[in-house]
Amino acid sequence: MTQHASTRMARWVGSCSGVFAWVGVLCLSLAAVAQTAAQTTGPARTLPLSQLQSGLHFSGPDVQALQADEFANPAQLWLGQGAARWRQAAANGKSCSGCHGDVASMKGVATRYPAIDPASGRLFNLEDRINHCTTRHQQAAVLPPESDALLGLTLLVAQASKGLPLRVDVGGAAQPHWQAGAALFNRRQGQLNLSCAQCHDQHFGQRLYTDPLSQGQPNGYPVYRLEWQKTGSLERRLRSCYAGIRAETPPWGATEMRQLALYLMWRGEGLPVEVPAVRK
Repeated sequence: MTQHASTRMARWVGSCSGVFAWVGVLCLSLAAVAQTAAQTTGPARTLPLSQLQSGLHFSGPDVQALQADEFANPAQLWLGQGAARWRQAAANGKSCSGCHGDVASMKGVATRYPAIDPASGRLFNLEDRINHCTTRHQQAAVLPPESDALLGLTLLVAQASKGLPLRVDVGGAAQPHWQAGAALFNRRQGQLNLSCAQCHDQHFGQRLYTDPLSQGQPNGYPVYRLEWQKTGSLERRLRSCYAGIRAETPPWGATEMRQLALYLMWRGEGLPVEVPAVRK
């Protein structure tokens, strides 16, 4: 090989080495992007957003009429209690209205819970947030789960977002909770060996005994259920499902219940807040 040809060959090899190195860097970058995307996308949607339906859609005409009647809707009793407590001052003289003004200032709040509490790093549902304000700012006792006082305030705050779409944050510190909630939703549990997904993703619209299965959407809570003869929280409904499949029920306030609620709220993203709601 001549000296001139050797020089050209050396230049060509050098050029190729540079190209191969650039391609290698590009491939590594793309792999990193793909890995990051896989980590942040999380659970896939089983129900397309265009097919989401509120539980009211699966209710009978009598329940639908009761919810639509502003005067006959029994949840109005809890709304009234919530409105009174919103204005009521605690022993230290502070009230909800004293800090927040009219409850209309809560517009949009209910659409984004459960959410991470920045101070503690814990996953709070709306009831947790209300109790946090009650104990920290009013220096009052914790409102017990399912108490009329807590349900009334929660329903009142939720009504301020009536008609707004659910839109929770499932990124950042909330992501592991969201993924855990998805795992709970799809996990078979209890003596009946059933998962939430089997009823509410795979068989909604079909009848279980006399009633059609809904999609299990959370946009109407706190909700008045005729079987309870009172308003109840989403956590109470989830606990009822655990009992229905004969599974071990987590204690009140368990993180698992908030994780499952977070996943349900993301799953129902776009559905409007629908309170005061009535279900059978």
